[in-house]
Amino acid sequence: METRVRFAPSPTGALHIGGGHTALFNWLWARRTGGSFVLRIEDTDRDRSTREYEETIMSGMRWLGLDWDEGPDRGGAFGPYRQSERLSTYRENAEKLVAEGKAYREGDAILYRVLPGVELSFDDVVYGRIETMSDGLRERDSDALKDIVLIRSDGMPTYNYAVVIDDHFMNITHVIRGEDHISNTPKQLLLYGAFGWTPPLFAHLPMILGRDKKKLSKRHGATSVYEYRDLGYMPDSVFNFLANLGWSAGEDREIFTRQEAARLFELSRVTRKPAVFDPDKLNHINQEHLKRLDPGARLDLVKPFWTEAGLPVEKHDDAWLADALTLMGGRGQTARELASFSDYYLSFEPVKERWKAEDISDELRARLRSFFSALLSEPDWTPERLEARARSRVEEEGAKMKDYAMTLRYALTGMKVSPGIFEVAALLGRDEVRRRLEFYGFVQSSESDNRPKGA
Repeated sequence: METRVRFAPSPTGALHIGGGHTALFNWLWARRTGGSFVLRIEDTDRDRSTREYEETIMSGMRWLGLDWDEGPDRGGAFGPYRQSERLSTYRENAEKLVAEGKAYREGDAILYRVLPGVELSFDDVVYGRIETMSDGLRERDSDALKDIVLIRSDGMPTYNYAVVIDDHFMNITHVIRGEDHISNTPKQLLLYGAFGWTPPLFAHLPMILGRDKKKLSKRHGATSVYEYRDLGYMPDSVFNFLANLGWSAGEDREIFTRQEAARLFELSRVTRKPAVFDPDKLNHINQEHLKRLDPGARLDLVKPFWTEAGLPVEKHDDAWLADALTLMGGRGQTARELASFSDYYLSFEPVKERWKAEDISDELRARLRSFFSALLSEPDWTPERLEARARSRVEEEGAKMKDYAMTLRYALTGMKVSPGIFEVAALLGRDEVRRRLEFYGFVQSSESDNRPKGA
């Protein structure tokens, strides 16, 4: 039998991290087994469900690379794929149970009658054997068994009923969902039994906790998939990170592509232990994926954040900008951070805002002028020749390289840390280096091709 799994979100908000995690594990199992991944929209909450949220959820899934084989936008042999479009199916099957005496009407609602002594045990792929009886389904603070509402008085199906109908008629073979649904499974098993249907296999995923070991919430940071996109994370990185929550690729393998994950994934290796959402781990994974990008793809990621910062992206050649990012050598854990760390390539303005050269003594300034004049006279403007010229000058003066190199770094970048400063100088070009040194008074104005100070 073909593996068929589904992700069934309620369109009442954006795709949050927990939902993205569930969707990802369903996608992995479908791709691992060559089966089908179904997107089903559970929109029976009339007050909160909207098509806008539905599209937001689908956009979040597309961003993560979780393509689906069947769904409301693609169709399929088992549609419709919105619960609001399946109301006649829910009504028809509830009426069958009424006709068989297994359910009854209470006003406009239909309820399934829960009988005592029914075994509702099941073998969870992740949690193992879970044993329970229908006798545990009781009214709160009462010994009376609690009947299961199938159709509410407004005509809409309840979750535990609709999910059984949908999963059966869509031929779902594996129900992969959060462990908070374990408590719903006995009720659903009762309904499978009432219809005489074979239930699917159940695999419940571990809960995701914050670093304080409490349920993930906004206090732990961003909670929706799109928030991470806007913060400068790559979809491949978020995918990689979420896949690591509750599952291991083995052999201490932490960084992998979605194709590698799909090839290696096994439901049997999903852990029961709650997974901890560690932002530092996400940053590390994102940084590793950033490093592995080809220069053009990295540039495409960073450009929007330069533009957002008001930097003149359009004034620079793409190939040159890509080289600048390559020179960054893996600095920056997100595209937003990489854009911030590399702003000095695009404009001198951020440099002037960060560094005022106020701590440079007159004596050091005089030596710097001599040093930088010699550096600017180097005919072969390459990192190797610039460094060689600088070292030769330092040896002649008996000075310290760090005094000159650090000043050059601040004058060109405004930062204490940067890529090799002679590599930066070579990429910026002789004229731009001269212009920046002149602004700080490290080069005589006569040596700066008559440009106004600070221009």
